[in-house]
Amino acid sequence: MSYEHVNTSLAASFGLGRAEGHASTAVPAIVSRWRALLGAIVARYGVVLGFLAFWQLSSTLGWVNPAVFPPLDVILSALWSGLASGALLDDIAISLQRSGIAFAAAVVVGIPLGLFMGQVRLVEQALDPILQLFRQTSALALYPVFILLLGLGETSKVFVIFWATLFPILLSTIGGVKEVDKKLIEMARTYGAGPLTVFRRVVLPASVPAIFVGLRLSATTALLLLIAAEMIGANKGIGFQVMNAQYNFQIPLMFAAILLLALLGLAANALLVLLQRNLCRWSQPNA
Repeated sequence: MSYEHVNTSLAASFGLGRAEGHASTAVPAIVSRWRALLGAIVARYGVVLGFLAFWQLSSTLGWVNPAVFPPLDVILSALWSGLASGALLDDIAISLQRSGIAFAAAVVVGIPLGLFMGQVRLVEQALDPILQLFRQTSALALYPVFILLLGLGETSKVFVIFWATLFPILLSTIGGVKEVDKKLIEMARTYGAGPLTVFRRVVLPASVPAIFVGLRLSATTALLLLIAAEMIGANKGIGFQVMNAQYNFQIPLMFAAILLLALLGLAANALLVLLQRNLCRWSQPNA
């Protein structure tokens, strides 16, 4: 056997062995990644997935009355039919319009007022008792009053949502301003920063995380009050669909509307969390 033939054979054998080595190490790495991903999913969503699986099995096997608790596939089918036909799309648009206007108005009023009250102690002391009184009064209890004052139309529905969403934003903003480290303010003043610069560079950035806590609470409250507002004197909206389906004993459609509300709430919360991470990267633990 010649030297060239032996050298070629050894090179081919070495290359094959190296390829096999890469393949043998790549497969366990991929498997370990999938295992880690599945483990993370199970750790975070395992209880929810187990609950949904139990619902499906208990309704399908007759452990519960399927007329009262339909299987999940029936509920998802009703949701898809409502979305495909466009019936639920109109309700989604109207509900988002009502809650969006109320939430935006609460943000426009609550954040500036909270920043002002948090910095001016006399104003905060004067207004805090009445704010606490209104905060402890249920917005649903005041809804008949709003109807008497504003009528049964869109204004009363939007206003009751605005009333309920205002206080989480307002109080969280006040708390965020009051919890700003005083040493940071003193340091800024020592370096010659004026009141406006201190507010813009120190107080406002330090208050943003607390403000976002209030925004997330208010977004959830807006959807909760939306249901109650649309159940009285409304002929459109997701809340109306829940009540209308219940009256007509369309239980899968009722659960589909409830599921749709839950998904909208999760989407709003995820959007606010994403916005907070982008605006408050300095406050993230992993930043």
